[in-house]
Amino acid sequence: MVSRLVTVFLVLLLGVSGFAAFRLLEASIAAEVYRDRLSELSSDYESLRAQYNEAVRRTAVTELQVEDGVLTVVIRTAEGDLQALPTELDPAKEIYVDYVVHGGRLWIRRLFDEETPPDQGLVVDPRFADFDWDASQGHGKAAYRALGEGRWVVDVTGDGSLGLARREADDAVDLAPPPPVREYPPVDRAVEDRLGRVRPGEALRSIARQVDWRG
Repeated sequence: MVSRLVTVFLVLLLGVSGFAAFRLLEASIAAEVYRDRLSELSSDYESLRAQYNEAVRRTAVTELQVEDGVLTVVIRTAEGDLQALPTELDPAKEIYVDYVVHGGRLWIRRLFDEETPPDQGLVVDPRFADFDWDASQGHGKAAYRALGEGRWVVDVTGDGSLGLARREADDAVDLAPPPPVREYPPVDRAVEDRLGRVRPGEALRSIARQVDWRG
């Protein structure tokens, strides 16, 4: 009778010890898998942050100068040279600055005011005077507003959003050559999905690493 009780006790003790060991192994595997996932999520986050910063960073591409009622447009060419073009447009009216996204870059095309037909405006880049939209697979963008005396700068973000704002006379503006315009896909993968249950393949990889390390 005593021998049977000892045997039952030992079996129970081994069972409890085995279960505890299993839970410890399970916790160790889960911790390692979650560390791997968090490391991957951290890498993804850094990549997303860099994309976001690039997407929202604004780059000055065109300067409009109004002095004594005369409008001059200043750009930097693809070769890096500054080019100033005087116009006969009336800056008191709405001034349209017309751009083309072509070859992944933003190119200035022409200027015109609200009383001037676009095809009679000032052509800044003759290559885009008669633009073949179908062949180029490009598209157009425009910024416009009425201008007063002073300096006005058109800037653009990494995804091609245009802005037009006044600058003070002593503000340093470094005009850039035609900047790249990129597509930034939305983030549609939930973090919770990445931190869900431990999958069998992940558990096996974790066990293999632990065996290699202990061996």
